Amino acid sequence: MGFSQLMITVAVMICIFMSSLDISIVNVAIPTIRGAIGVSISEATWISTSYMLANVIVMPAINFLTSMFGKTRCFFAGVLLFGIGSFMCGLSWNLESIIIFRALQGIGGGALIPLSQAILRENYPPHEQAKAMSFFGIGIVLGPGLGPTIGGWITDNISWNWIFYINIPFVIIDLILIYFFILNRSEKFSKDIKVDYIGLITMAIGLGALQVMLEKGQENNWFSSQFIVNLAITSVVFLTLFTIRELTCEKPAVNLKLLKNFGFSNPTVIQGIFGMGLFAGLFLIPILFQEALGYSATEAGIGMIPRSISMAMFMPIAGRLYNRTGAKKMIMFASALISLSFLPLSFMSLNTSAWDLFWPQFVQGIAFAFIFVSLSTVALMALERKDIVSGAGLYNLVRVLCGSIGTAVFATELENYQTINRFYLTEHVITNSPYSVQGFMTNPATLLSPYTTSPAITNFFAGINQLLLMQGASAADLPNKAYTMLSNFVDRQALIMAFNNVFFTLCLLFCVSFILSLFIVEKKSSWHREGGSE
Repeated sequence: MGFSQLMITVAVMICIFMSSLDISIVNVAIPTIRGAIGVSISEATWISTSYMLANVIVMPAINFLTSMFGKTRCFFAGVLLFGIGSFMCGLSWNLESIIIFRALQGIGGGALIPLSQAILRENYPPHEQAKAMSFFGIGIVLGPGLGPTIGGWITDNISWNWIFYINIPFVIIDLILIYFFILNRSEKFSKDIKVDYIGLITMAIGLGALQVMLEKGQENNWFSSQFIVNLAITSVVFLTLFTIRELTCEKPAVNLKLLKNFGFSNPTVIQGIFGMGLFAGLFLIPILFQEALGYSATEAGIGMIPRSISMAMFMPIAGRLYNRTGAKKMIMFASALISLSFLPLSFMSLNTSAWDLFWPQFVQGIAFAFIFVSLSTVALMALERKDIVSGAGLYNLVRVLCGSIGTAVFATELENYQTINRFYLTEHVITNSPYSVQGFMTNPATLLSPYTTSPAITNFFAGINQLLLMQGASAADLPNKAYTMLSNFVDRQALIMAFNNVFFTLCLLFCVSFILSLFIVEKKSSWHREGGSE
């Protein structure tokens, strides 16, 4: 690797890591930020929503922007916008200001991901494309994986403002590297490009409504809320108009016709499944550690590190194996491995330890590394040079959007399963009772009572009562305190059972990925066949 190529790779990896890190680093600090600026939980979630919203709108439009202003200029501008947004987020004084600056940060970050992927591919020869995608993948997967741990430590030990300020030194270094090693001063501004305003507007409204619906659906009880229904209708109408427009327009803002290329579209669909699994895992695992198994936030962050470590370790190995085995075998192997790794997570109990979760996560990291490198390489290998930027934007949009869909779907599934399991457990306790339960029949909210239980639960109460008396509780308080302890235990048991249900669904999801991998077509465009030259 030459010095110039090394500097380009370093610059690109810094961009990727910063952009992907800021997807998750803020989430753990939201309770602190909420207290600092005095807003409700529902209002505070817009801090994350605004960033993701800007991301998904910019990604598919990146080809249009680079056509007007030039690829390397857009790259430089994206880093600059991200840095300005980060600095201003740290200075934010109220909810409105932090939402605006997070959106500015998201515009820059959304542009960086597809441009980074395109620039890496163009600076590596065809036989090293998988190597380039392994570097890209390290930044993509490490950022969201380490975000909660880094964000939690900074928030607890310094200040929430520094989760934004921490980007500034890296932005400055990156701007210097881009200026000297990437920026192409010979790029010309294209003044005669016909702007597809209809496509851009319908895309922005449609994707915006969809992203807000996914972010706010759980909070508003989905389609029982008129707000969510209106967002769904808006999204469907405008995305339909956008699709029709882009498929019929002579110069579309987003080239959806690339999806007709099966060598590109099939890996893109599998990438969507990968995005659902990756982002759902980043959402579910901390809840599992904290709410079901009783770990602290810091311990939960540390508990998530195995997957990030194994992904970083095996990305370079996956890049080397690609040229020997090809994409199809790697994707089939990785899909099967991920599916199998979710099986142990489908049979957990409250006695499950962090060590029990270490190996499934570590194995998932290996599989994610293999599938990420091979999918990215085979998908973009099918495109001509002129379509690389547009294809990278679409490809990454699918990953981010499906990640949002996966998080929303599995969060809802987790909550629904927990409710179902709690009723099942409660019914089991009640129906095994030798007593008549008139109180429960008239007030189902009571759920459990020391007087409505089976002999086994009666023994449970006897032991708990003895423990409470030893701790100084009065006899009058025993029934309520014992009931509360049993109710909490049933809640945790219902939650761990819900996690089992959700992880089994993820296991089946990657079985679908395995089936789709059987149809992978390793097709090279003429540009790649000719050695990647102009």
